[in-house]
Order: sequence, then C-alpha cells, then structure tokens
Amino acid sequence: MSAKRRSLFISHSWSYGDTYVRLCELLDQTPRFTYSNYSVPRDNPVHDAPTKTELRSAIKSKIAPCQIVLIMAGKYATYSEWIHKEIEIAKRDFTKPVLAIAPWGAHQTSKLVKDNADLVVRWNTTSIVGGIRELVP
Repeated sequence: MSAKRRSLFISHSWSYGDTYVRLCELLDQTPRFTYSNYSVPRDNPVHDAPTKTELRSAIKSKIAPCQIVLIMAGKYATYSEWIHKEIEIAKRDFTKPVLAIAPWGAHQTSKLVKDNADLVVRWNTTSIVGGIRELVP
C-alpha cells in the first residue's frame, strides 16, 4: 500500500534556513510518508518581487495548491512580516490548516503562531508527521 501524498507549504525565514533544511530531511526520512513541497526555495525569483503586493501574490500562489501550512513557532516568527502574511493567506484567503512546530530546545515560542495554529507540536518526527496526518487525513 502506498502512502498518501500530502502537499505542504513550509513557512520559513532564510535567516533560519538550517531549520527548514533539517525539517525537510526529517520528513524525507520518514517511512510511509510522502509529500510535495510547495515552499519557496532560496533561489526562487519570488524573493526578488519588485513590490510587497507582488511578493504576497507570489506566496499566495505557492500556498494555493497545498493542503496544510507548517510554521516554525520560534520566537523570531513573531517579528517576521512575511510569517504574518503567510498566516493571513492560509487562514483568511484559503482556510487551510496551520501546524505550528515548536523548534528543538526552544524555551520561548511565538504567541502569534500558536494563536493561529490548528495544532501545535514539538520538534520530533512522530509529533510532526502525526500532526500533519491529523490535520490532513
């Protein structure tokens, strides 16, 4: 029996890109879990959009086909203008579920992300994949 493929948008800041890479590696190594990644890669021209309106539109087009939005709930997320916009797009524009992931060893997490999440999980494979499966059965 093949695993159900889920479409994910993984919100991230390239200032904290190593966390994004580790999360993708964790998901890639999970048995019987397949996914399509609709996130914005570092070298994507979306980053060079000439206006904030065009950047928002480009991010919205990346979130549109996904089933769920994953957001790292680190404290930095509270201060990220684009994480605010990604939450707004996910929740208001599309009513997509948001899974908040508390970073490994984090003592503080983002209230903004937690308050907008449908589910908050800890940084471990079982919790993250279980949360995705719960929100996207």
